[in-house]
Amino acid sequence: MKVVCLPGDGIGPEVMEAAMRVLDPLPLELESHPFGGEAIEKFGAPLPAPTLEACKQADAVLLGAIGLPKYDGAAVRPEQGLIELRGALDVYANLRPSSDGDKVDLLIVRELVGGIYYGRRGRTEDGLVFDTCEYTEPQIERIARRGFELAQKRSKRLTCVDKANVLATSRLWRQVVERVKGDYSDVELKFMLVDNAAMQIARAPEQFDVIVTENMFGDILSDLAAAVTGGLGLAASASLADGGPGLFEPVHGSAPDIAGKGIANPTAMLRSVAMMLEHAFDEETAARELEQAVELAIREAPTPDLGGTASTTEFADRVVEALSR
Repeated sequence: MKVVCLPGDGIGPEVMEAAMRVLDPLPLELESHPFGGEAIEKFGAPLPAPTLEACKQADAVLLGAIGLPKYDGAAVRPEQGLIELRGALDVYANLRPSSDGDKVDLLIVRELVGGIYYGRRGRTEDGLVFDTCEYTEPQIERIARRGFELAQKRSKRLTCVDKANVLATSRLWRQVVERVKGDYSDVELKFMLVDNAAMQIARAPEQFDVIVTENMFGDILSDLAAAVTGGLGLAASASLADGGPGLFEPVHGSAPDIAGKGIANPTAMLRSVAMMLEHAFDEETAARELEQAVELAIREAPTPDLGGTASTTEFADRVVEALSR
């Protein structure tokens, strides 16, 4: 089984090194390719054709982080490569778990390859600028089914978040999700407007189990959920397709202010590796063991962002040691 590793920018290579140490004992073929700012510097594009082809041929894609201040506002930016990669792999189901280890254990299922990020956009001669939120029924149905199926494996509660009091696309979401509900009679379905959902996640996130929503709402709400359960530095994600390779990445950015200092927290990356083991390779036992090893390292070898003094390497050492027991 082949994993394509895209270290990316900033602390991306540092947390990727920790991930590769954990994966090294497993029967996997690991290969690295340029992506993001590094690729722009070498090839003039954030997603060079050879990198994209390697990703398409892989069984899973593991991404570190992308983005550098010098590309902010530039015509060619690292983030454009990520949007292109998601679309090319059709990884439409973005899973963002958030847990505080106690009362809160929610999963946001974000539609990832439609909506305003992929809709028509432009600028007219009279100065009007537009970004269009676009969805089709098949796009909504497949992410809805993914949400219902995940809810069936958990507490059988699904909340569909939208803005149906204003947006036509949200009203279509409600129609399609309500229709799909007929195939999942054991799952309790609730609809909630996105502004209320944001307030409820901030106020009482323990009320949620699985949330399914469109691209931009999911982008915002998943960061909020991460913030109320420990922060973006601990948050992992999996972006899944139907049949093709999945894309697994930490939620945090490239953190250029600490890049090269050896203090980056690899928790989110290692949790993303655990999600890869579970969803790409059906290795649930290995995934749970890795998650437990990471929790142990958080307690016994915390990095500076968690109030400790461990380096990225020392944190990874503790994880590898726990796995070798």
